Amino acid sequence: MSQPKPMSHMDDNDIPSTPGKFKSSYIHRLRYNFSLTKVTVWALVFFGLIFLSVFFRSPSSSKSDDPTRRALGTNNWGGPTWEKRVRTSARVRSGKGGMSVLVTGAAGFVGTHVSAALKRRGDGVVGIDNFNDYYDPTLKRSRQALLERSGVFIVEGDINDMTLLKKLFELVTFTHVLHLAAQAGVRYAMENPLSYVHSNLAGFVSLLEVCKSVNPQPAIVWASSSSVYGLNTKVPFSEKDRTDQPASLYAATKKAGEEIAHTYNHIYGLSLTGLRFFTVYGPWGRPDMAYFFFTKAILKGKAISIFEGPNHGTVARDFTYIDDIVKGCLGSLDTAEKSTGSGGKKKGPAQLRVFNLGNTSPVPVTELVGILEKLLKVKAKKNVMQLPRNGDVPFTHANISYAQREFGYKPTTDLETGLKKFVKWYLNYYSAGKKSSGVNNKSSSVLHLTIYNSHYFSMGNVVLVFQVTSSSGENLSSSPNNAFQGQLFYLGHYEPEVKGGIVGVRYVAPYLVDVFMPVLMHFKV
Repeated sequence: MSQPKPMSHMDDNDIPSTPGKFKSSYIHRLRYNFSLTKVTVWALVFFGLIFLSVFFRSPSSSKSDDPTRRALGTNNWGGPTWEKRVRTSARVRSGKGGMSVLVTGAAGFVGTHVSAALKRRGDGVVGIDNFNDYYDPTLKRSRQALLERSGVFIVEGDINDMTLLKKLFELVTFTHVLHLAAQAGVRYAMENPLSYVHSNLAGFVSLLEVCKSVNPQPAIVWASSSSVYGLNTKVPFSEKDRTDQPASLYAATKKAGEEIAHTYNHIYGLSLTGLRFFTVYGPWGRPDMAYFFFTKAILKGKAISIFEGPNHGTVARDFTYIDDIVKGCLGSLDTAEKSTGSGGKKKGPAQLRVFNLGNTSPVPVTELVGILEKLLKVKAKKNVMQLPRNGDVPFTHANISYAQREFGYKPTTDLETGLKKFVKWYLNYYSAGKKSSGVNNKSSSVLHLTIYNSHYFSMGNVVLVFQVTSSSGENLSSSPNNAFQGQLFYLGHYEPEVKGGIVGVRYVAPYLVDVFMPVLMHFKV
């Protein structure tokens, strides 16, 4: 490699005639030699990087080549173990003749309950969720862990990641897709409007693009919203009513979703059923919903804002308990006809439906607050104010006659009964979430701590120690990303049981889990 000549060997002509300056001939030679050095070094670096990338490439590195996927942050999937978990989760219980369902938004409120219900009756279920931070991701991780106990695997990924979606369809021939992933919330649209476009529009189209091309095409049931009725004043809301006056961006994206569904049904023969949910509530619910944050504020002694309509009018909602929504989702899936397309080409007319899923009994928000005060035994501090122009509407009221005719949909849970179940879950879940150095919280009916990779539940003054494993034998107690750690999964009840001579606890919860957990030891507190 050539280098500049040392100063001691310079020719006389190279010595500057003026202090601090060199003659141009020396400058040119110096620049030339230095440039050669620089080019040579960078060339060696460049070829070295090529060598490393070719000969030391990770088997999974090809997944990160797509800049779209890097932006979505969904590179952490793939491999034999991952594929086995997907196939195992999607497996239909033998002799049941059930369906295999891909559930998007599976770690969400409705997604968790429906996924567990499907699994309990023997259907194959694979979930997908991006675990975003619209609300506390810890709650979503807790739901994920709950589903893991019942044998449902949730793939962490974004529905805009078409590479991931295609991979899932390569591994599993899904008969149905339950599309619940969405950016929810009416008011948040004023803060982050693009998130609604990303999830509710682009995400929906990405899913439909993959579904239209697979063979056989799955039947699709997806979550629209009662918000599409917008400024409609005719009550109760019927599927035949106009929906061209959305009051929020969220509502507009859901209405656009219904039009997109019509398009893919018409062109590609996809069987599509939209579900307009009416104010869903219950255990494991969303913290951004009024009944949830009212409960939190009342317990903390903070004031709650209660809105009223024009001229002091009543604001009311058709509150629908989660178990009733689950029944509606299952009924929609069970009556969904097969798609008629193949490989992106329509072969004949396909089913296209939209259903209201509500309770048909609107309740004033003031009555909701009164029930919470009664259940919590705490008087709420109330600030009554005008309903802001942020997308909220004064009332919702579902006409469910269409769903009744098609699959016998009939809600059975009144608001007070449903809120009682929610409050019981809320108090147990959040009291158990408070970290403690020992077993010293006797106010909760069930205490759950995690020590030495085992689990502790207190029943009365007796603490039962046991280890939790998934259906595949994985020790969930020691899973590093496991939301069991320091959390309580209380939706049903615990029953002491002897099974094969082994003393244990059976944990039973409607739609969710029914697990026997052997007791390793017990002691009194």
